[in-house]
Amino acid sequence: MPTDPPDLPSTVRGTVGALADDGPPRAPHRPGRTLPLRVELVRQLRRRRTQVAFGLTALLPVVLWAAFSLTDDGPPTGSLNLVDLAMGSGTNFATFALFASASFLLVVVVALFFGDTVAAEASWSSLRYLLAAPIPRARLLRQKAIVAGVLSTAVLLVLPVVSLVVGTLAYGGGDLVSPTGESLDYWTAVGRVLLGAVYVAVQLSWVAALAMLLSVSTDAPLGAVGGAVMAAIVSQILNQITALEDLRDYLPTRYSTAWADLLSFQVDWAGMTRGLFSSLTYALVFGAAAVWRFQRKDITS
Repeated sequence: MPTDPPDLPSTVRGTVGALADDGPPRAPHRPGRTLPLRVELVRQLRRRRTQVAFGLTALLPVVLWAAFSLTDDGPPTGSLNLVDLAMGSGTNFATFALFASASFLLVVVVALFFGDTVAAEASWSSLRYLLAAPIPRARLLRQKAIVAGVLSTAVLLVLPVVSLVVGTLAYGGGDLVSPTGESLDYWTAVGRVLLGAVYVAVQLSWVAALAMLLSVSTDAPLGAVGGAVMAAIVSQILNQITALEDLRDYLPTRYSTAWADLLSFQVDWAGMTRGLFSSLTYALVFGAAAVWRFQRKDITS
């Protein structure tokens, strides 16, 4: 006859650490290693809007060259401007391309990369899953801002580089002649044009920070991008109202064209210094507000 098994205690006395663990040891969670920059950069580079932004920016100098080629020379106006000088040399052409695009096209590009980065995740309902990874909110915002800054700066540098190549092939490597009649040799002018592009990139930091603030405040990417672009347009309009007098000095776009001083033989750095200080101050305020808002926002999407 089978015998009954001996009575065994229902519990085992001991500590949790003494219990057997058959599975492999789990690595501790390290918030500092979540969402690496390489991963976020690859994600953004694969997006269609990134590819379109780079493609259209690189295509703009070709479009300008084609437009100049199809346009007949008009009657002399009695004064020189950038349009009249654009076909004088490759550096003149690049200078005109930068002037023509800095006030609107490049503003849209910067607003697109920064305004779309968080709001797009919310519109896709993937933002809460990123935060549940878990990725700290401050780190998520920082990583996305860094990648957006890298892409924006790359686009802003693509424009003058391609313009210099297209302009030099089309109009030669002559001196850069400014509307005031001053001239710079080719390689000095190349350095000045690229330095002007860097200034534009830093000056637009206030647009980037404002777009990021709007991006964490709404789930609509178009609203964040459009709001930042609208703010830049309004600031440019107010800057044209001379009745505002000294109040215009506090507008973020007051010194947006200060890089034109680089076209002179003797560079006056005062305007660019004020422009950088103004833009970085606005960027710091908007950026701090974006972090504060995102840390306290109730993520539902």
